[in-house]
Amino acid sequence: MTLQDWSRIARRIRVPMGFLFTAVFLWHLYYVPPTYRSLALSLLLVVPGGMLRAYASGYVKKNAELATTGPYAYTRNPLYLGSMLMAFGFAGASRSLLIVALLAILFAIIYIPTILSEEAYLRTAFPEFSAYAQRVHRLIPRILPRKKIVPAPTPVTAGSFSAALYAQHREYNSALGAIAVYAALLLRILLEHRHL
Repeated sequence: MTLQDWSRIARRIRVPMGFLFTAVFLWHLYYVPPTYRSLALSLLLVVPGGMLRAYASGYVKKNAELATTGPYAYTRNPLYLGSMLMAFGFAGASRSLLIVALLAILFAIIYIPTILSEEAYLRTAFPEFSAYAQRVHRLIPRILPRKKIVPAPTPVTAGSFSAALYAQHREYNSALGAIAVYAALLLRILLEHRHL
């Protein structure tokens, strides 16, 4: 099986695998409940991750334009970065290194091939992608400025946040999902205290 074959499979199974992982996560909480402290600490990743996803969704016009402004000026994959922050925040709430390790493996085998496959498409669909990729990191945003500045390509988008795009991409589902997970976590804590 080639990387291209696995990339196609990874794109198809990433959402079902996310649901499967959530089921394992919630099952694990039956045995090791979260604490109010672990829930509060998880917010340090979940809230910024959710905000990043919401912000990024208002810039992207899938398959129509190469998004290079807003959060896309700092990372080529702000939606995936936001998802990772949220997922690892929830994993941290579980207080389990096993859950964190399983999540890291899941991201590695699903999202790395998916990102590489999407980049291969973007290189063919948008000639300016190569210059953009030289300026902007794949996932982790650059903190320090580059020593050697790569000239910017011809502007592709003037780009500003669009609430219509946010709604079109139904990104509000991420917020609703996060609220549902927190409700389940709080319920688990309350049930644990009730049995003490």
